[in-house]
Amino acid sequence: MTATLLNVFWISLGAIAGANSRYFLSRWVARNFTAEFPWGTLLINFTGSLLLGFFMAWTTERVLADPRWRLLVAIGFCGSYTTFSSYAVESISYFEQGHWWFFAANVLGNNALCLAAALAGIVIARAIQNAASQYGRPDHHLHERGG
Repeated sequence: MTATLLNVFWISLGAIAGANSRYFLSRWVARNFTAEFPWGTLLINFTGSLLLGFFMAWTTERVLADPRWRLLVAIGFCGSYTTFSSYAVESISYFEQGHWWFFAANVLGNNALCLAAALAGIVIARAIQNAASQYGRPDHHLHERGG
């Protein structure tokens, strides 16, 4: 199998997991929250931003991760899990219908919370890194370089 096909495999594997996680979380939110506001989209964008922020900080600042992890997690999983396109369509729909409060809440909520979640992911990854360094347990040895 060529390197390109292997890359597609890792991306696809992550995308399957991300899309199914999005589906099941969306169903759970739909059963447990009001449908008046797109809580599922907001929750998925928030958690996806948190995960991607953590992953990118952890794998670029803490460990030398095999590049396939980026394909699997950042591109595959997060790419299919997060819902920016849904967020955009829902926001425009509120705008066109004159639901100014929902439009503003959706735009501000997704942007502010997702930026905060990405920052939180980065801060958490760095805190773990600092804690591990304090206890003399650098985990650079946990990675495996690959092509």
